Amino acid sequence: MSSLSPLARRVLIKKLKKLGFNGPFSATRHEYMIKDKHKIFIPNPHKNKEIGLVIIKEIIKQLNIDKNEFINL
Repeated sequence: MSSLSPLARRVLIKKLKKLGFNGPFSATRHEYMIKDKHKIFIPNPHKNKEIGLVIIKEIIKQLNIDKNEFINL
């Protein structure tokens, strides 16, 4: 069984697209992706830095999916 680990921003975007999200679209401070009426804000790109576990866990919580389902996308 795999465990969560920090992700590159492009990997997070690919996973969200597999779940049916469109985007990313620009907002005032962050970009977001949207599916129906559900909007997920994604962190801004930073030079060669990955998105940390705290943010990944919060996104999984907002998606209301199982951690393993997210890992296997």
